[in-house]
Amino acid sequence: MNGPARITALTVALAGMVLSMGGCNRLQARDQLNKGVEAYKSARYEEAIGHFQKATELDPSLPMAKSYLATALAQNVVPGLSTPENLKNAQQAISIFQEVLAKEPNDVNSLKQIAAIYFSIKKFDEAKDYQKKVLAVDPKDPEAAYTVGVIDWTLAHENTLKALASVNMNDDGEGNVKAPKKVLQEIKEQNEPLVDEGIQYINQALANRANYDEAMSYANLLYRRKADVDYADPAAVKADVAAAKEWSSKAMGTRKTNEAKKDKGPGGITMDSSGNLK
Repeated sequence: MNGPARITALTVALAGMVLSMGGCNRLQARDQLNKGVEAYKSARYEEAIGHFQKATELDPSLPMAKSYLATALAQNVVPGLSTPENLKNAQQAISIFQEVLAKEPNDVNSLKQIAAIYFSIKKFDEAKDYQKKVLAVDPKDPEAAYTVGVIDWTLAHENTLKALASVNMNDDGEGNVKAPKKVLQEIKEQNEPLVDEGIQYINQALANRANYDEAMSYANLLYRRKADVDYADPAAVKADVAAAKEWSSKAMGTRKTNEAKKDKGPGGITMDSSGNLK
């Protein structure tokens, strides 16, 4: 065999070996992925992380491997904890979800996961931004709209408590009309945009899920914050508090109805809280 022929034969052989190795890696990657899923289902998150990391190393193009890895990493994030280690875990999971989004910008799961991680570490502005990105992809997503409303209420509530504490007062939930006008004006300036946006998004959530009792509960809470904002108009304050009470009543009634439906099995068979037939 002459020189050129030998080189051609060697090239073909090497190419075949590379293809074979690639195929072997893909099979091993899928095996690691499956093992990771099983570990995750059993709440063995550290084990799952190891399998998902190995899967991404063996086959970086494997669908869902990075999403699964980031989801498992997110389980290590402790809600409300601001230690360097916890924030590092949060950022690690976020970064991997962002890698997924770099290839699939409209991946709703990654957008929601990032929003949830930011919410858990109290980075509310970032959480709200990502929920709005979810809504840009799917305007009818009730959970995303609901979460924006929850964040707006959370920020407004914190502002109210802080302002009232400065004059040794507690929130009465009905407009705080006894607070000094200077304090109420401060609350209005801080909270008016939050309250308006919060009510808008809670209404959007309810428009797409009529029996969303959690959203109704936050409608109640937001209207109580709106009563603070409307402090200069007694009639508006009265209307806000009335709306809050109405939403509270609706939430309780809807929750009871939803729970009753959950207790019913196929064909309308009714079960008790332990799952036994009535």
